[in-house]
Amino acid sequence: MSQIRIAVASGKGGTGKTTLATSLAAALSQAGKNVVYLDCDVEEPNGRILLKPSLTFKGEVSVPVPRVNEELCTHCGDCAAACEFNALTVLPDQVMVFEELCHGCGACSLVCPEKAIVEIPRPIGVINSGQGFGARFVEGCLNVGEAQSPPLIRAVKQHSLPGEVVIVDAPPGTSCPVIESIAESQFVILVTEPTPFGLHDLKLAVSMLEQRGIPHGVVINRDEGDSGIITEFCQGAGVDVLIRIPFDRRIAEAYSRGDLLSECCPEYVDRLMILFDSIVRRVAA
Repeated sequence: MSQIRIAVASGKGGTGKTTLATSLAAALSQAGKNVVYLDCDVEEPNGRILLKPSLTFKGEVSVPVPRVNEELCTHCGDCAAACEFNALTVLPDQVMVFEELCHGCGACSLVCPEKAIVEIPRPIGVINSGQGFGARFVEGCLNVGEAQSPPLIRAVKQHSLPGEVVIVDAPPGTSCPVIESIAESQFVILVTEPTPFGLHDLKLAVSMLEQRGIPHGVVINRDEGDSGIITEFCQGAGVDVLIRIPFDRRIAEAYSRGDLLSECCPEYVDRLMILFDSIVRRVAA
């Protein structure tokens, strides 16, 4: 296949999602595959801590927002009526634009009978890219205070190339940024931990993926042989447990140093390759 796109997600933060995503990207690259790691957790990207990329590109990402020419505007209200997100309010003597609510759809400028609205770019974040452990590295960094991350996530995802293995590091949870991150993915790895909190959020994540018809499997992290609640749920839901990663002090110490899983525990390189091959078979089936 020309490209395989795998997203790594989790129902909650702190499960080891980024640890797995970065280590998988590095292992695949070291095995000779063309890999790009996309850090779509744009509100708090931290993949660079583990992949330690040499950055060679930085670009600003903007979204179009309306600018009203009051000299042409008749305050008819058509623009506000067309906006589903209430980003414009028309008063008798002015039009108020709430840029943070604007989704950049352009409907207001299209319906304006006086052509009094033009769109101007508003910066929302930056994209950094480079190379780390042989893999291409791309991250999005949302500007502080920005309310909407999906436009930046879409921009990050546009940096993949045909023929690459794409590893998408999605934000935690099940909200809009997650849905945008996993869109177009052929398989989603859900990283969870064997706790009641982990189970609760795993159920939400599995439900989200089932509704969208995206194939998925589970990786149980910090497994001390007490993952029965996760295993029982997965068996009942028909979800495969792909691998189990034990609660290992070596892994915790490596993470605290900013080292990859494959660096502290070389035996995981083979396990990650087996994980990848099993996903490829599932996607091709």
